[in-house]
Amino acid sequence: MKQRKSSLKELGANGEEAVSQYLQQKGMQVIDRNWRIKGGEIDLVCDDGGAIVFVEVKTRTSNLYGTPFDAITPDKAFRLQRLALAWMAMNHRWGQDYRIDVAGVWMDGYGACEIEHRKAVL
Repeated sequence: MKQRKSSLKELGANGEEAVSQYLQQKGMQVIDRNWRIKGGEIDLVCDDGGAIVFVEVKTRTSNLYGTPFDAITPDKAFRLQRLALAWMAMNHRWGQDYRIDVAGVWMDGYGACEIEHRKAVL
């Protein structure tokens, strides 16, 4: 049975919140969330010791349709690069070090989750 759109949005929001807390525990500061322009959205923008980190969060309940990392297609990677540069320009951060990370989240039906954080994937 397919999940309804609202429950998929809720799953994604829960995954983003879990990753936000995880990264803060690792010493990162979340400085922006769900930043959106016409070309797309950046899930999380963090500061990691002076470097700006753009984090794409992919949440799944299983690997039935592939892992969260399988969702990062070449088109998605290109879009993330464009969005990161747009965020840097709009926030006057030109010249600052940055990277793009991906966080894969697996959630069960009981609220427990597993997070895999891959740094500098692009």
